[in-house]
Amino acid sequence: MKTQQRTFRILRFKPGLIDPPQFQDFTLAVNEDMSVLDALEKIRLEQDTTLLYRHSCHHSSCGTCACKINGTERLTCVTKVLALATDVITLEPLAGFRPISDLVVDMTGFYDEISEDWDYLRESENVASAALPDDVASFRRLESCLECGSCVSACPAAHADSPFMGPAALAALNNERHKSPSSSKKLLELAGGERGERWCERAIECSRVCPTKVAPARHIADIRKTLKITAS
Repeated sequence: MKTQQRTFRILRFKPGLIDPPQFQDFTLAVNEDMSVLDALEKIRLEQDTTLLYRHSCHHSSCGTCACKINGTERLTCVTKVLALATDVITLEPLAGFRPISDLVVDMTGFYDEISEDWDYLRESENVASAALPDDVASFRRLESCLECGSCVSACPAAHADSPFMGPAALAALNNERHKSPSSSKKLLELAGGERGERWCERAIECSRVCPTKVAPARHIADIRKTLKITAS
């Protein structure tokens, strides 16, 4: 298969070693099938075993591999190198999170914003032709949010020192509110509180970068509309 040379400019960071962060270039022969994650794995295997990044599923189901590719939040596993149409591919960790090493950031605070009590399951679509097992009441699937953190990274209001709970948490909250009407009042109080929707700057970057089209900005708009109606 025909290959082309590409330069991967990766922001490196190792506490106490590469500190402050600095870019390092790696040159690699790539083909049309190679994803950015494939390239990272090849660089780590053949050029620098200290390069750190996250990955798991390799098919956009887990959200683990999200980072900034040429300045935009993307999943490395489904981003084809040649589709980027640039000779230099710049890779940086997600913004707004504490850096751990290279492309790896601390996601603890992000996960803490989304309550474990919220129901993340919903009725699955397009299963009319599938037979249900005897002991299964209905097919259910996980919500579309991958919890990749891309929306928080792209959000201008969700900085590391901001009290804003972030677009992912508000989207999850609004989704839970619609599925559990009995909890709506309590959830709206949280969404309208000091760490809630008031911090959103309406940049809509969260929806632009979401790999599964959850559209957090639309959820935030729905929350604001409901709060306005409730207050009137």
